[in-house]
Amino acid sequence: MHLIATPTSATGSGFPSVLGIFAHPDDESLLAGGVLAQHAAAGARTSVVTATWGRDTGRADELARALTALGAGTPRMLGYGDARNLSSAPGRTRWCDVNLDDAVAQIVLHIREFRPDVVVTHDALGQLTGHPDHRRTHQVALLAVEAAGFGRLHPEAGEPWRTGALYAATHPDSGVAGLGSLLRSVGKTLLSVPDEDVAAVVDVTPWVPQKWSAICSHQSQLQGERPLPALLSRIQEPSRVRILSTEYFTRIGTTSAARPAVQPMLTV
Repeated sequence: MHLIATPTSATGSGFPSVLGIFAHPDDESLLAGGVLAQHAAAGARTSVVTATWGRDTGRADELARALTALGAGTPRMLGYGDARNLSSAPGRTRWCDVNLDDAVAQIVLHIREFRPDVVVTHDALGQLTGHPDHRRTHQVALLAVEAAGFGRLHPEAGEPWRTGALYAATHPDSGVAGLGSLLRSVGKTLLSVPDEDVAAVVDVTPWVPQKWSAICSHQSQLQGERPLPALLSRIQEPSRVRILSTEYFTRIGTTSAARPAVQPMLTV
């Protein structure tokens, strides 16, 4: 089944505008890089909010290059600390420790400013490895999408905006074979969801070159044993393309009775 959205963006392209809300630089490229590139290529507006790492760090420059490769504009960095890297934002609170209302208010500001048709974020499991920043971002994004629609909540953040759909990037049990073996090879966990929980399976094969270019823009993550970009860089290209060519999403607030066929896009 191919679901085609009613044109909702200013371009009238039929592809909805997309705002990604992710924990770290590189999450946007690994989890939704294909969808972001796909929508941008169709003329839809795309942008990304990143919760952690300081704007004056090298990873901020890497993020800027990655978003350029994906056509997703300039970084929207909150600048908080990574729960597992104290050098990410010296002197600032860790994202997972920020007061919940304050965190929600900051995301509401970006939602109302960008006015997206679709928001994409992490899933409740913490995206394969269960990173606490991923889980925190999922929680904050859900609350912020709802709060953004109520003008009496966070009125300082601008006029209310109701997002058409909220998707969480995820991986189904049946779709993690190649990626799972990579993660397990360095002792990482593998958290996936039942196939029936997946609401959208997007074939992003035509945009894999842009997606891989964006991943490689995060050069600091191409070093070392454990980062996923480094793991992906060490395997043969055909295997890497197979892993990167499909992106999976649950839709928050809806359920699916059976696993859907591959869809060409995210819909509102």
